[in-house]
Amino acid sequence: MSDDTIRLVTIGRILRRRRRLLAVLTVVGALVGYGISVVFPPRYTASASVLLPGQWEERELLTQVDIATSSSVLDGAAAELGWKSGELRGRVSAKAADGNIIKISGTADTPERAQQLSDRVAKEFVTFASQIAGGSTEATTGLEALRKKVEQTNRRITDLANAADPGRTVESVEARTALEKLRTSLEEAMQKLNEADPATDKSGLVVMGPAARPTSEAPPTRMQLIVAGALLSFLLAVIGHLVAARMNRRLRTEREIATALGTALLGTVDVPGERPLHRPEDKGTRARIRRLLGADTRWDTPTPQWSGDEAGRRIRYRRVCARLRDQLPAPRRLLVVVPDGDELARRAAGQLVAEAENDPLLRMVEVSVDRPMVPDRDTESGALVVLSAGTWTAEELSGIAEACADGRHEVVGIVVADAVRARPTRPAGSPADNATPALAVRGHATGGSG
Repeated sequence: MSDDTIRLVTIGRILRRRRRLLAVLTVVGALVGYGISVVFPPRYTASASVLLPGQWEERELLTQVDIATSSSVLDGAAAELGWKSGELRGRVSAKAADGNIIKISGTADTPERAQQLSDRVAKEFVTFASQIAGGSTEATTGLEALRKKVEQTNRRITDLANAADPGRTVESVEARTALEKLRTSLEEAMQKLNEADPATDKSGLVVMGPAARPTSEAPPTRMQLIVAGALLSFLLAVIGHLVAARMNRRLRTEREIATALGTALLGTVDVPGERPLHRPEDKGTRARIRRLLGADTRWDTPTPQWSGDEAGRRIRYRRVCARLRDQLPAPRRLLVVVPDGDELARRAAGQLVAEAENDPLLRMVEVSVDRPMVPDRDTESGALVVLSAGTWTAEELSGIAEACADGRHEVVGIVVADAVRARPTRPAGSPADNATPALAVRGHATGGSG
């Protein structure tokens, strides 16, 4: 199986086994998004367009964009609107659009104020840009005077051409030709002056109508914040589960468990039931909340496989007992050590005690993994550890092994309990019904061995 398939299976397992917890966290994230939308009120954005007539290069348009958002323009607009100086910084933006158009956008807390803001900034920009373009009054006046002089010169040339010798002598023809060349030169010079005049094609900026009043909030809207909060909370919860599984140091294979306890594996037994039973001590508000959210069961364990009938499961227990008898040099009493909190292992140990039939004589004890303590050696002269895979770390199992050694008990082997799904009950009279009386012994044996 590829890594991608494993990841998809893992995510599917998280969604299936933690659906209630994920749903609660998603709702909490949505509420957080709603709270943020309340703290930060909605904003509205309106835009006004300013047309720049004539031919403009790209760098010149970028200069006009900077002018539109300069402090001179924004401070003038703020003064007209009655806002504080510098308050518009961050509320107004400008960009160059196609067709020599500068689009000015203003953001405010109401649609009306946003519309007023963009319109006022556009007007201030046009006024300020016009002042820059027509800033040299003397140059403009001198250019107009030059045009008038050129017109007077053209009229004088015409008069001279008409007064030339009508006899069309060589001198008169040369004089008329020279006058026409002078007229042509003057007209070309004036045409170049008109083309070079910045006030001819780069003045007269026009506001293309008032800004449209916005009808919807500017992003992020309240709904966007709610959806973003819910989605972010959901993703963080899934990522948190994946990170926790990645950092999980619990031992999952029989070989790792046997190495941590320093002994051999005697066998694997099946325990029916997809969900562990809740023990009487699992009470309190915290435990009820965990059960309500579905966090009382582990999500990273494989899906339990279907098992055979009761007779097949009992055969596994009997084979473990047979291996245990063959391994012991002489009949003796053994402690069946179960880590406290391992419900699957406790049920397996109770069934194992019932199947042993006092040969060897087994007594089950539960040991805390935080501060493991095993009874001192008395009539028992060894320990059999029963536990489930993927539940305990190497340090915790090493602590149990050390506690057995402190109590002068040799760990003779381990038994791993696997959760399986029991098949539907067969009709009365089937061979599987013969195994029913043996199950009734389990509770008596377990209770008597405590």
